[in-house]
Formats: sequence, C-alpha cells, structure tokens
Amino acid sequence: MFSHIMVGANDVAEAKAFYDAVLGALGHEPGVIDEKGRCFYFTKEGIFSISKPINGEPACNGNGSTIGFAAKDSAAADSWHAAGLANGGISCEDPPGVRAGGGGELYLAYLRDPSGNKICALHRIG
Repeated sequence: MFSHIMVGANDVAEAKAFYDAVLGALGHEPGVIDEKGRCFYFTKEGIFSISKPINGEPACNGNGSTIGFAAKDSAAADSWHAAGLANGGISCEDPPGVRAGGGGELYLAYLRDPSGNKICALHRIG
C-alpha cells in the first residue's frame, strides 16, 4: 500500500543515529545519506526516510500520527524500544506489552523519536 514514509527532523544526523539503532534492532541495515542530506532505509516492502523540511521551517510531529514498524516477535519489539531509549527516544503510551485489538492480540512498544515523531514496534500474536 505504501511506497515510502518520510519524517521531518531538525537534526538529520541525530535522527539517523536513533533510527539506525531502532531499525537495526529489527534487523535493518543503517540508513544511507544522499547528496541532499536526507537519510533513506530501503527494504523490499518500501522506504523509510528522514529529511529536514524543504520549506525551511522547523520539523514538527504530526499530532495524532503514528508510524508502525513490524517486529518478528515481542523480544524484537523490546530490543527496538530499549535501543530507542538509549539513543534519544522517549517512551510514550503504555509500557511495551500485549494489547487486544480489532485484529487480535498485538505486542506494542511506543516511542517518540528525537524530533517528537510517534513511532511503534508491532508484533501480531498468533
């Protein structure tokens, strides 16, 4: 459904260090910086990227927005969460754990990245 997701960051190097850690905990390669200073994480499913806003205004988070990353199991989600906390992320929502959802039980872990974007790691149980 999605080709790519891009989030804004005021400090792309700081954001890259954070996302290299959290996405690395899920088995992804470090991001690649292009000639315009943007950072890209390429997968078969799509692209996640980081950029300073092109309008020159400060980056800000989307109120009500969450970007979810797939985790192969709850241990991967916990590693993702720990890596985020160790690299400038802030825990938000409830602590990592099982929650009932419309599609069954989910294991979720939530963070805010250094620019305030809300992200989560999600493992579908069963």
